[in-house]
Amino acid sequence: MKTAQSPPPDPPLRLVVADDNPVVRAGLTALLSAHADIRVVAEATNGHEAHEAAREHRPDVILLDVRMPGTDGITALPHLVRIAPVMMLTYSGESETVREALRLGASGYLVHGEFTTDELIEAVREIRAGRTRLTPTAAAAATAPLAQANDELPTVTGSSPELLSQSQSNVGQSSPYRSRFLLSRREAEIMDLIAAGMNNQQIAATCFISEKTVKNHINRIFAKLHSTSRAEAAAKWLGTAPGSHPGRS
Repeated sequence: MKTAQSPPPDPPLRLVVADDNPVVRAGLTALLSAHADIRVVAEATNGHEAHEAAREHRPDVILLDVRMPGTDGITALPHLVRIAPVMMLTYSGESETVREALRLGASGYLVHGEFTTDELIEAVREIRAGRTRLTPTAAAAATAPLAQANDELPTVTGSSPELLSQSQSNVGQSSPYRSRFLLSRREAEIMDLIAAGMNNQQIAATCFISEKTVKNHINRIFAKLHSTSRAEAAAKWLGTAPGSHPGRS
């Protein structure tokens, strides 16, 4: 009689940590390596070293600072995302920097001081699983175009997902532009995020919904806007398509 064997444990999550500050880099490495399912396979002091380390070690996730000497994080980002998911881990929370990092393919953006140790560990695991993590400053920056179009949008000052979700659910609530295309409040919110350049994964993380739900919303949006692509829908929504008028008019 054969006894049932337990399945082999999952291999450890392999990380490359890139930060020019040796204290921050050492602290992150010690913190992450304290978990049995996480292993830091290489450290880097700039984007060039991060790229070389990623090519050699093929990690599961890359943690990347923004401002580093030589090749900075933003410059290296489009090259790194071809190798592994990248999570920005930085003190830089400027809106333009956050949006550029997300546009270039970052899977997450964590601003120092806005997450706990446990949240960092959870974020790393979620990035490997294909999900997105944004701290409040990054999430607010990602939706800044919405705030500019909606002066009534409240400021996100806390780290509570409920607070962030509540603030984002107000997007388009009192704006008449969504009536032109008969979009619901949520559809108008998602259409704004599409027009801002977000992919489905980023929209799901920002709105705290699943990617499947995002896809369902987008299918309905495309039908209402009589569009077959994100670019066409965005052009109609923003009023840049030939013969169209802005959705916000």
